[in-house]
Amino acid sequence: MTLGLRKIILLGLIGCIFLMANVVVVANWLANSGVSQFAQTIKNNYLTGTAVTIIVALLILLVAPNKTGGSKIMSFVRRCPVCDHRLIGSANYCSDCGSKVS
Repeated sequence: MTLGLRKIILLGLIGCIFLMANVVVVANWLANSGVSQFAQTIKNNYLTGTAVTIIVALLILLVAPNKTGGSKIMSFVRRCPVCDHRLIGSANYCSDCGSKVS
């Protein structure tokens, strides 16, 4: 984890703590600005049960066609099925035991 990523995580956590400490103020501000009434109107008119079901189904089916579940980093480093030796790259044979790796 890089230093920049740690700083971003720390700033996000500090922001979340400030937001949770002032949740009543934020809720009152949202109610006074009319956001909650607008959201209620949108929910009543456009987000029926069928629409939510279709949106969830489409999000589940939204997968890149060439992804098989594994990441590129994990496919670069493999293990020998016989001796459990770590293989780096696209080696066809294990350097320790000599078995063929598929």
